[in-house]
Amino acid sequence: MVKANAAVLLYNPEAGKLRARRSLLPRLLDSLRARLGNVEAVPTEGPLTAGRMARECIARGADLVCVAGGDGTLNEAAAGLAGAGVPLLALPAGTANVLSNELGTGNDPLGVIRRLEDMVAVAVAPGRLRTAGGERLFLCMAGAGLDARIVRLVSPQFKRRFGKLSYWEAGLAQLGRRLETFEAVIDGRRHECSFALLSRVRNYGGDLWIARHANLLEDRLAVVLFEGDSSLRYVKYFAGVVLGRLEGMSGVHVLKAQQAEIRRSGDAAIDLQVDGEHAGFAPARVDLTGERIVLLAPREYVERMRAAAAADAAGAVAAQRLAGG
Repeated sequence: MVKANAAVLLYNPEAGKLRARRSLLPRLLDSLRARLGNVEAVPTEGPLTAGRMARECIARGADLVCVAGGDGTLNEAAAGLAGAGVPLLALPAGTANVLSNELGTGNDPLGVIRRLEDMVAVAVAPGRLRTAGGERLFLCMAGAGLDARIVRLVSPQFKRRFGKLSYWEAGLAQLGRRLETFEAVIDGRRHECSFALLSRVRNYGGDLWIARHANLLEDRLAVVLFEGDSSLRYVKYFAGVVLGRLEGMSGVHVLKAQQAEIRRSGDAAIDLQVDGEHAGFAPARVDLTGERIVLLAPREYVERMRAAAAADAAGAVAAQRLAGG
């Protein structure tokens, strides 16, 4: 059972679920207090404030930070918790809730709290995106090219009203247009593509599983690269995602890596995103940071991912022996 002497609920008042259901916040507090005792509720103060506020909560003595919001709020708060050793509990209250879907805790924040007794703390290495504009950490993924362009083009008003449908609408608007291509250098090897996904998780957008080889407990990036400047090729790629057959598909590269570089091939601007938030334009470098984040995750998930990491490591050793013999 998770224990805390000074827990904090850091919440985004503009998160979709909290805005639509005014009774949800007091219910979350009641449920947390029934299990943890005193819990302080702290609202974020706007975009890019959750990281600072998480650090301030820790400075005041918080030993557990529960975050109710979307993936963007979690991303900001997690950056504030990196290296602090204070656990983070993700309470899904946004549009896609990628991290919660990855962990198998679903989209119901009250349901996550009911599972607290099954949670264990695990230290994970967040990803890091570095550009001329600065550095951004990510718990879930970074993207370059097509998906980041879609993130930039999504109407905030449409997103507030229709949630995930706003991303589908922006994505479908790209069909028929020529896509900008760029160079992705993965552990020193060059690839030309129009969409690069650099992920810590298997889940994408809450509904899709693109980087099925990702493992949050491994210190490696899961990379999926899509070639081609025709947006119509993505109809085939999407079918591969749905059927779980991206690996081996023509025009797709499925890799694991320690680092990546995103370079412009021409004059076109190449969009970047982290955890569903626009993060500027290429060039950029992506790797893992040494400052770990302590995440509360279901015991079953942690055991399954550790077993998968061990099997992957054993397979790599066997492959090396065969290659050497």
